[in-house]
Amino acid sequence: MGLMDRFLGAGTAVTTMANAASGVAEVFRENATRRMELDEEAYARAIGQLTGEFAAQSCGWFDGMMNGLNRLPRPLMTLGTVGLFVYAMADPQGFGLRMQNLNLVPEPLWWLLGAIISFYFGAREAHYFRSRPVLRKQPAAAAEDAAPAAWPPLGPGDPFDDNAALRDWAGQGASR
Repeated sequence: MGLMDRFLGAGTAVTTMANAASGVAEVFRENATRRMELDEEAYARAIGQLTGEFAAQSCGWFDGMMNGLNRLPRPLMTLGTVGLFVYAMADPQGFGLRMQNLNLVPEPLWWLLGAIISFYFGAREAHYFRSRPVLRKQPAAAAEDAAPAAWPPLGPGDPFDDNAALRDWAGQGASR
């Protein structure tokens, strides 16, 4: 464009018109580059805030004890269940008597025990779900530009060999 504006002598006029045209175009379609810059800035601020909120804090003896107690239920339930199998093999009569006594426990108490265990594991799962690493969403342009995966060729013994739609979908066309 440097040669053209020297030849025509209208460098500032052309630049002004180009800027005006791009300004009018941004009214109808957003500036993709500016949108990416704003998204990156918002992401950086969110990560900065998250880092500040969940930075590792020093733990005292009480926090250490509570963390240790929070880690006990799973191993205790696992070892207790395995222990029941060992107890059933070692003393079948005593095991049978205790299982009959468990049958006398009222049903609402079993529901309460199930709710307590479910809430314990549900809260634990929710904690790990919330603290998983944040994955960044890829821009739509990158998703569209990605090349489709190559499909293995369909052979004569393939059960989908006679399906023209699957052949087209797999990228082999209807040339078979």
